[in-house]
Amino acid sequence: MAAEPVDLLIVGGGIVGAAIAREAALRGIRTALVDQGDFGGATSSGSSRLIHGGLRYLEHGDWRLVREASRERAVLQRIAPHLVRPLAFVFPVYRGGRVPAWQLRAGLWAYDLLAGFRNTRLHRWLGPKRTTRLEPRLRTKGLAGAGLYYDAQTDDARLVLAILRSAAASGALVANYARAASLLKSDGQVRGAGVTDAVTGHTMSVHARTVVNATGPWVDQLRRTDDPAATPLLRCTKGVHVAVPRARLGHTHAVAFVSPLDGRVMFVLPWGDLSYIGTTDTDEGAPPEDVRATGEDVVYLLRSANALFPDARLAPRDVVATWAALRPLLAPDRALRPSQVSREHRVVTAPSGLITIAGGKLTTCRLMGRDVVDRVAERLRAIDGRPRAPAAPTDRLPLPGGEPHDLEVLVHAATAREIAEPVARHLVARYGGEAAAVANLVERDRKLGEPILAGRPDIWAEVVHAVERELALRLGDVLIRRLHLFYEDPGRGLAVAPAVAARMGELLGWDGARREAEVAEYAATVERTRAFLTEVPRMSRVT
Repeated sequence: MAAEPVDLLIVGGGIVGAAIAREAALRGIRTALVDQGDFGGATSSGSSRLIHGGLRYLEHGDWRLVREASRERAVLQRIAPHLVRPLAFVFPVYRGGRVPAWQLRAGLWAYDLLAGFRNTRLHRWLGPKRTTRLEPRLRTKGLAGAGLYYDAQTDDARLVLAILRSAAASGALVANYARAASLLKSDGQVRGAGVTDAVTGHTMSVHARTVVNATGPWVDQLRRTDDPAATPLLRCTKGVHVAVPRARLGHTHAVAFVSPLDGRVMFVLPWGDLSYIGTTDTDEGAPPEDVRATGEDVVYLLRSANALFPDARLAPRDVVATWAALRPLLAPDRALRPSQVSREHRVVTAPSGLITIAGGKLTTCRLMGRDVVDRVAERLRAIDGRPRAPAAPTDRLPLPGGEPHDLEVLVHAATAREIAEPVARHLVARYGGEAAAVANLVERDRKLGEPILAGRPDIWAEVVHAVERELALRLGDVLIRRLHLFYEDPGRGLAVAPAVAARMGELLGWDGARREAEVAEYAATVERTRAFLTEVPRMSRVT
């Protein structure tokens, strides 16, 4: 990046920065992207893992956003079928509840209409008996019925990674653990950034004709680096999720419901042997890097779920994992509750030429990328007169691993290579068409086909793949965002952290001290997410 100027430098490697980089690179714009941590390491890997039209947004009149998001849901299912999969939702309603049956039924018809009646399936209305047959452990007292509708679930961290890798394959230069420590200016115009390599500590100048601020919850902080008097664009709210053993709730579908505590629409979502419950939506003033689940957040989520599944009796000790992140929402012009703040996005160009993207949501990342690159193209035309390239075919070009649409064929191909079927299904679900690349590593070294952790399908070849092809540089990158042991293993992957660090060290040239430091830092990360337990020491049950 420092060797010669680029047309576009993107600061921020979350879902939005990734989408901008892909759109720009495919238009032939020489693009570079940096992130101070791992790609998708903040808000973009702390979501509800949903690609959805936003049924609850209809209540606030965001019809255009729902229509756009519904269309983008179909696009992402088409270009990344292994990462974005249809998910059936049951939405029960109760007599006397905030959302009456007639309102939900009308909303579901509008939801299908705004999707052009092209969703996975059209919604259905279920009476009380059919609802309890479908989800027998739901609360039955006052049950008026339920809507059955469809959205999609994703692996948010891996979706970011896939989009970035697609950008890199199209010529973009991407670097994680590279912090934009300062903005470079010439004649009052932003012309690049001083970028510090967090691994080596070296700082280099990356010169660019245009700079985009796509830093999510850090957007206003970077804008103040350019202009200390810049008016804040964001109202950040905190979203917290907790994961619990799925057997405790016993649900087979995703469940949307209205919390009896405050009337918010929430979800209980399946994730293998786990269920995750979310999400909170509260104003938060803490720095993004300090955001975590508190005891109050956890109790709120568990109480809401216990009200829906009365025999679950979930308590804080049942929580396997938590995650928390800030939503970088646009600050509204008037006073609103956090859950009412719009998920629309806005592109702003400062007098210095710094382009900022604020707001938005995971599902509409591709549209946000297109809007930003349109603004970049205008600026480049003003600078050097270059013609504006047409929008890139980002709605048709598959993401890495997304080329085959028949995933079952990939499973059969993997089992034909003597990979056990549960492992084959796991690899195809995580890597799609690139499962073959992981299988190739096993064929070269059979030890790489052994499980990382007994009882789980993750194999050692995935650690090698994460380092060699998925840009993993730190132990947390692998255990948290590439393999998800941090979330899915009750021990948070701590038992295998030294062995994974040793394997990564062989590939990255770490000495003993570096391996020990990586393990210690990972253990500290785990401990921070467990801090809520000390805040509810006397709670054995949440009612």
